[in-house]
Amino acid sequence: MPQRRSHVAPSAAQSDLAAALAELRVEIDAPTEFSAEALAEAEAASAPEPELDLREVPFVTLDPAGSKDLDQAFHLERAGNGFRVRYAIADVPSFVRPGGAVDAEARLRGQTLYLADGSIPLHPRVLSENRASLLPDVERPALVWTFSLDHGGLVSQFRLERALIRSRAQLDYVTAQAALDRGEEGPIALLREVGLLRQAQESTRGGASLNLPDEEVVQKEDGTYVIERRQPLPVEDWNAQLSLMTGMAAAELMVDAEVGVLRTMPAPDEQAFARFRHQTEALGRPWAEGGYGEYLRSLDRADSLTLPVLEAAASLFRGAGYVTFDGSVPDDIQQAAIAAPYAHATAPLRRLVDRWSLAICLALSNGREAPSWARESLAELPELMQQSGQRASRLNADTINRVEAALLRPLIGQTVEATVIEMRGEERAAVQMAEPAVTATAPVPAGTIPGETVSLRLVSADIAKGAVEFAA
Repeated sequence: MPQRRSHVAPSAAQSDLAAALAELRVEIDAPTEFSAEALAEAEAASAPEPELDLREVPFVTLDPAGSKDLDQAFHLERAGNGFRVRYAIADVPSFVRPGGAVDAEARLRGQTLYLADGSIPLHPRVLSENRASLLPDVERPALVWTFSLDHGGLVSQFRLERALIRSRAQLDYVTAQAALDRGEEGPIALLREVGLLRQAQESTRGGASLNLPDEEVVQKEDGTYVIERRQPLPVEDWNAQLSLMTGMAAAELMVDAEVGVLRTMPAPDEQAFARFRHQTEALGRPWAEGGYGEYLRSLDRADSLTLPVLEAAASLFRGAGYVTFDGSVPDDIQQAAIAAPYAHATAPLRRLVDRWSLAICLALSNGREAPSWARESLAELPELMQQSGQRASRLNADTINRVEAALLRPLIGQTVEATVIEMRGEERAAVQMAEPAVTATAPVPAGTIPGETVSLRLVSADIAKGAVEFAA
């Protein structure tokens, strides 16, 4: 089981924190309400009856507990000496009319935003959390990818079809991991085996995964806010491999047809690799040989120095963006961390670009031209997604900063111990405290290296601004 740490801000700081988070909702440059036209259009929207009936296939979903916007469902089975994987995606293109009011609102948002006290959805909730969501025990239209995998987990063929499905269960990561650990038979019994095979394929490609601990602000039933950090469970990594496999298949379809939108990331340059090697040596966990993906996969998650190593590795995973094309494929289309061309095509309820990828791939997989509405608006997507990505990153950082300031305020004037996880100049560093579990930037003595423990005095903690100040 992953380590989960939950810290609650003292009651004296809760009112200030609630006000700061409410102000943050106002400050973010994002529409929070849908127009009357969009709401009415969403209520009236209906998907055409799919030709393919897969209601007898026992699909299940696997998401964080309590999720309502369920984008994906899957079914795994053995096929000869390999596997058949069905991966169903919410059929958002059927519910959203191109050029309509819901489409216009979604383009303003770009993606669902998650706040401490709720979310600002990409689509009206009647779609994202009800009629288009792959909820259990109800019939839903879906875009179903069917993959044939050999005994080593390599994809031999795939197709995408519109179908009617019925999910049998809504599973969450914690209970799913427990069931797999007990060796229980059930709808996810093959997920470990398929996931591990796909991870081996990732290693063969030279791909890499950076699984930093999750950091989330949660509002409890009594109205107080807590910040939780935990290591991702293995089942989350195995589940993610299904999504990665689908994204690579979507990219293959679009590249072959010379029309579409890809998620790209440049490979780290030699200077970045050299800096990372030096950091691992300084931490006593040297990256001596093999690819950086292989090295990251070898790290012991129980090792106290793994987090500083992963934080240092984050510099290798920068520069991600989107590239569109129609008629000729750009030269550089790799997603370096995945080590293959890749497309976002599995989360259309929560991310705008996926609707384009899915609509294009559905047409191409069935021998048709990409829809004209998608081709005509392709060029707009990179800017729309960049704006929404910046907004989401700013919102997440500002939320955590405010909560961390609330956690620290009672410690003003006291000395705390912290571990250096990344140097930011000769005498400043990113540091991680254990109690409360807060990450901050602080002054450190010259010559300090990542992994060392330093003593800091907390000078101030401004909840409204989300700012804390330390002295060495």
